[in-house]
Amino acid sequence: MKLITVAGPPSCGKTSVIIHALKELQQQSATSGVVKFDCLTAQDAADYHRMAIPVKTGISGGLCPDHFFVSNIEAALEWARQKEFDYLVTESAGLCNRCSPHIRDVLAICVIDNLSGVNTPKKIGPMLRSADVVVITRGDIVSQAEREVFAFKVRQVNPRARIISMNGITGQGAFYLARVFSEAPEVKTLLEATLRFTMPGALCSYCLGERKIGPDKQIGISKLMDFSR
Repeated sequence: MKLITVAGPPSCGKTSVIIHALKELQQQSATSGVVKFDCLTAQDAADYHRMAIPVKTGISGGLCPDHFFVSNIEAALEWARQKEFDYLVTESAGLCNRCSPHIRDVLAICVIDNLSGVNTPKKIGPMLRSADVVVITRGDIVSQAEREVFAFKVRQVNPRARIISMNGITGQGAFYLARVFSEAPEVKTLLEATLRFTMPGALCSYCLGERKIGPDKQIGISKLMDFSR
């Protein structure tokens, strides 16, 4: 079975990109499933069901989505193995842009859209910098010059990644992404596998439910700004 991790900022078109790519693979008689990781709520399951794509949704709630992802990914792989899927795609939203959901030797996709701003690629951390493929969406709304500048900014951040332009509405470009999916390495287990980058970390009183503000309430790991200059 092939495992693909897909990440990107909220509302950049990840679900549409995945659906169009898996539709291409369905035409090749390949079976696939999706595990959607989100924070508070997710309505994407209906879109996957509409396309006859099995999906499981996990809500992290008050936990960091990355920590939630790494705690459940092996169980997700076992679920896909029991269903005998050819492909398992995990989808997660990088809410803080510091997310690190990519695993070594597992195909890593980052989705980002042209409307997010020309400097956005520099603001996104490991989910873009460590991706194998960057899918750029909503190119039909901006000019050719804007598309080229945005792609250049992506290459500055991740020069080794393959860039694919894709229309999430029409599915234009899905054929190329599906071919990338088909070239992904097979995964038997994730036990002892390694993340490509460390996850965001914090262990403080606020992690444990503290709500009051004040220096005496900030116990544990914290990071303070220097306002003396």
